[in-house]
Amino acid sequence: MSTKLFTANSPVFRCLKTFHNAQARGFRVGAASLGSVNLKGRSFLTLKDFSSDEIKQLLWVSGDLKQRIKHEKQYLPLLQGKSIAMIFEKRSTRTRMSTETGFALLGGHPCFLTSQDIHLGVNESGKDTARVLSGLCDIVLARVYSHSTLEELDKEASIPIINGLSDLYHPIQILADFLTIQEHYGSLSGLTVSWIGDGNNVLHSFMMTAAKLGVHLKIATPQGYEPEKSVIQEAQRLSKLHGTQLLLTSDPMEAAHGSNVLVTDTWVSMGQEEEKKKRLKDFSGYQITMQTGSVAKPDWTFLHCLPRKMEEVDDEVFYSPQSLVFPEAENRKWTIMGLMVSLLTDYTPHTPMLKF
Repeated sequence: MSTKLFTANSPVFRCLKTFHNAQARGFRVGAASLGSVNLKGRSFLTLKDFSSDEIKQLLWVSGDLKQRIKHEKQYLPLLQGKSIAMIFEKRSTRTRMSTETGFALLGGHPCFLTSQDIHLGVNESGKDTARVLSGLCDIVLARVYSHSTLEELDKEASIPIINGLSDLYHPIQILADFLTIQEHYGSLSGLTVSWIGDGNNVLHSFMMTAAKLGVHLKIATPQGYEPEKSVIQEAQRLSKLHGTQLLLTSDPMEAAHGSNVLVTDTWVSMGQEEEKKKRLKDFSGYQITMQTGSVAKPDWTFLHCLPRKMEEVDDEVFYSPQSLVFPEAENRKWTIMGLMVSLLTDYTPHTPMLKF
């Protein structure tokens, strides 16, 4: 077992703050600072490029749209007359359904494009595709294998590009995760999230975001499956800057100890099928069970971005009251809607700010 502890204060959680219970409602983070945030025209490739206030703004807009459309039954055609090109090199239930239904619900027109439809970078270069789509639609969401594909699209396009997933980051998932956590606990600052699993793209996005929201992050990965070194270095910098704790270990129980939220993901991603046997052996002992939760906070919860396999988390946890996986999946819709509205309009939320 190896452990690395990074903190701006002390090795213990002295900077943990009391959080509000799940009944707490209303976002009261500085109106003046968030009121000046405008993301119109930006691309969204990684949360590394977004400040604390900008991420909070995205979550506020997402929560606002959910309140107004789902709960108050308002019709908000904020994207009427606009269209989105959805490029999918990799299949997905949640990314496709949330983007397609969300854009349509806001009055816009989604166009779904698979690798069989456009052959990105094969029959037509990424550079040419970006320029063509810039004249045909208002925004592009691309779910790709290589992050460099997104960077090429963004470089050549004159419209916003959204990262629907790449080998390096999965930022739209993290927006849904933090909205789900905020809704459950009432606030984010001072909470501890523990990642137990692979050092993958979802974890990378957590590492680029948690400290900016005042969230402590504890990470357990098997040796040889750690996050990218450059991502670790940036997460260390963010942790020091925002006064949060960052723990890296290979012991799942150490990571779970004293945590509010336990998170895992698939151990075998698309494109890694040939490694399955070795990966399952290397991740032995990493399944999240009630025993894992026994060392967490009494009010611990569980997240998984789906699809889920039994080896990652057992049924007792996955279908338990602690599990927030299905609200988390639904929030993929509200957060992608909030993101698209923020990148395409000057929308200002109507409901109270979230408590961060």
